[in-house]
Amino acid sequence: MRSQKKPARVFILHDELCGVKWKCMGDLHKAIGDISSIRRQIAGSTQFRGYGPATLAATGLFALAAAALQSVRVPDSSGHIGAYLTIWISTAALSAALTGTQMYTRTRRMHSGLSNEMLGMAVEQFLPAVGAGLLVTVVLVQAVPAAIWMLPGLWQIIFSLGIFSSCRFLPRTVIVAASWYLLSGLLCISLGDIRALAPWTMGLGFGVGQLLSAAMLFIGTPKEANES
Repeated sequence: MRSQKKPARVFILHDELCGVKWKCMGDLHKAIGDISSIRRQIAGSTQFRGYGPATLAATGLFALAAAALQSVRVPDSSGHIGAYLTIWISTAALSAALTGTQMYTRTRRMHSGLSNEMLGMAVEQFLPAVGAGLLVTVVLVQAVPAAIWMLPGLWQIIFSLGIFSSCRFLPRTVIVAASWYLLSGLLCISLGDIRALAPWTMGLGFGVGQLLSAAMLFIGTPKEANES
């Protein structure tokens, strides 16, 4: 009889240990999830300092340079849409690469322990606008080429929405830049024809817009952060 009861007690003990093990693992996963949630809440209430005013100003100069290049190389934009798109998409890609690289290094330095959460939230806020801009461009070029003249205005309006959505963790002064993009985009669309493809519509829109964004960030960010 003893030999029959001993294995039963062993199995019971094994089951109890397994139960304790799984409970501990569950508690550990819950604790990790709670910590992650708390970190995101802290990040959501912290002003994001990953955008450097100097870098944004540089992208504004890129836009002005691209407008100058367009005026020389593609004076008739409506007849050379491919060249027009190449200039401005290349400028956007260069600006995005510069901004993204600087944002990554600056966030690591400025936010240290919360850098991953801060970067994730910044990307989440602006990524829908970037995706919408790309899709609108593809649809107009492929399906509605007669409406391509609307692209400069639509790009600026979509960009303004990205800035507006990011304002909750940026200095409030950035709203001025977002408003500029919105009004500039609407003005481009109000032209109603191929005049919207002129160099000044994108050059002034994004050139002034990025310089204004840089100025508003500089004004709304603590001095020691701008010096870092």
